[in-house]
Amino acid sequence: MQKQPLLILCICFILGIFFQDYASLKSSEIYLFLIISLFSLGLFLGKNFLFYRLRPVSLCLLFFSFGIFLHLLNSEKPKLPELKTKENVIFKITKKLNSNQKSRRYEIEAWKGNNAFKSVLSLPKSEKEFDFLHYYKAEVYINKIEKPYSDFQFDYAKYLARKDIFFQIYLPNSYQSSKREDLSIAEKIRQKRLETLVKIDASDLSKPSREFTKGIILADRTEMDKEIVRDFSKSGLVHILAISGSHMAIIFWLILLILNPIFPARLINYKIVISLLLIWSFAIFIDYGSSVVRSCVMISAYYLFILLQRKTDVLHSMALAAFAILIFDTNQVFDVGFQLSFLAVFGICWLNQPLLKYLPKPNNNFQNFLVNVISISISAQLATLPLVIYYFHQYSFISIIANLVVIPFSEILIIFALLMTVLNAFSLQFSFLNLIYDFCVSSTLKVIHFFATLEFAFYKTIPFTLLEAVVVFIIIYFLRFLIVKFNGKNMLRVAYFLLLFIVLRVVLNFKAKEIDEVLIHQYFKEKVISVKNQDKVQFIMHENLNRDKIEQYVIEPYLTSRRTKNFEVIQIAKSIDQIKIDGVKYDLK
Repeated sequence: MQKQPLLILCICFILGIFFQDYASLKSSEIYLFLIISLFSLGLFLGKNFLFYRLRPVSLCLLFFSFGIFLHLLNSEKPKLPELKTKENVIFKITKKLNSNQKSRRYEIEAWKGNNAFKSVLSLPKSEKEFDFLHYYKAEVYINKIEKPYSDFQFDYAKYLARKDIFFQIYLPNSYQSSKREDLSIAEKIRQKRLETLVKIDASDLSKPSREFTKGIILADRTEMDKEIVRDFSKSGLVHILAISGSHMAIIFWLILLILNPIFPARLINYKIVISLLLIWSFAIFIDYGSSVVRSCVMISAYYLFILLQRKTDVLHSMALAAFAILIFDTNQVFDVGFQLSFLAVFGICWLNQPLLKYLPKPNNNFQNFLVNVISISISAQLATLPLVIYYFHQYSFISIIANLVVIPFSEILIIFALLMTVLNAFSLQFSFLNLIYDFCVSSTLKVIHFFATLEFAFYKTIPFTLLEAVVVFIIIYFLRFLIVKFNGKNMLRVAYFLLLFIVLRVVLNFKAKEIDEVLIHQYFKEKVISVKNQDKVQFIMHENLNRDKIEQYVIEPYLTSRRTKNFEVIQIAKSIDQIKIDGVKYDLK
């Protein structure tokens, strides 16, 4: 604990959150645990040598119990109103979500009488978009979000419950609206952002450029073309579309660069404070996106050390940022973006310097930039690899090369996109700038599309359990020692856990192969039946169903969980309501 006390205590705090989420201890048990932790810390504050040695353990136990206690406070379920399937409700929007082919989607706060509740609302695209300036009243269809029918499916209900959302609403067409007189400052800012998005949509830029600009600067991918999103995903470059740490760092450094001529070197603290205020203003403007807030907190924590004239430490800054975020909302730790962000930073700290020793030594600033881009990209990719495969069960092995090619240009493009956003916000249009920007965006998208078309490098439905991910993390941890000092001891440690990983996969594959079962999968109002025999699976469904959607939401998750790719789809006539398998009848309606 002597070198990284904050990081270790932060890990203990996070483990406490995970423990409470899994074990769901009662409040009386948690209070008892807290008292024992405080008592043990007080006991070990003595000067006795044995107690002194045990002090770090008691401190870790205390932060573990703090994590449990805070997650109890953050996971209390609100009192939900009794709602019928069809109700008249009044509501206001709180957030715009990604659209699908037929509907626009929003997070809303709604009222049925005096009872308030949160919900996700879907509205046909033919209807006018909602804004923050109005209250809306409509007759809607309400469904309580149910848990998935099987453990291999994404638990959308649990994901929304962490945001206190337990209902889905569909508004078929007509509604009434009235002007709001109680807009908060935050809602006024959100409305300004919405108006900026509308101005970008009305600009002379090409459609891909408009959608790219809204995504990369204003964190709005609600209307982005599905093919473009798929290209980013298959090439391993989807992080470019999210406002991440690299985006905010570029914007922060750009602000510092602009302020350089204004402030002399002796007033560097003023320059840093102004830059921090501006990036936080930007974060507020784009509606406190989770990744943006994380980036701003991490940058602020790092530069706080500079302002206080303390030695900078990225891992200390990372731990402070995690504490700052999780103390206010422990549910953030379950956000995939949160986990990937902090893992990427840790990976860069853990592997970047050792990797630099194996790369050519730069002779100038440009070469130094390229070498650092390579080492940082490889470090971040390696550190996040297990978690990416665990959550998404897909990976593009061309992504490292794609990142090395695209990231240097994307940094320039981020600055260009920021300029175009500011110009559009003030309704300024310059034809020559639009042409140049369209060319830059289209060229970047073509390069990304090229990497996405390399199908040989893209793998999906990769079976990967949490236990496998943990073993791979241990391999990556010991990999640093092997890179720093290539000797027999370090090589044996990596080889041992690599062999353990291979044996674990063989055992899990064997156990999955032994499963023979017949399952009924619910897809909206339709059913799909799967028949598994050894490693082969047959999926039986009506011929009128959308096969692409069935593959995405039913077939691929099931194949991943059962660790096989050997499947067959059998489509039968819509008139058949029942089939017989091994003497048992199964309904398809």
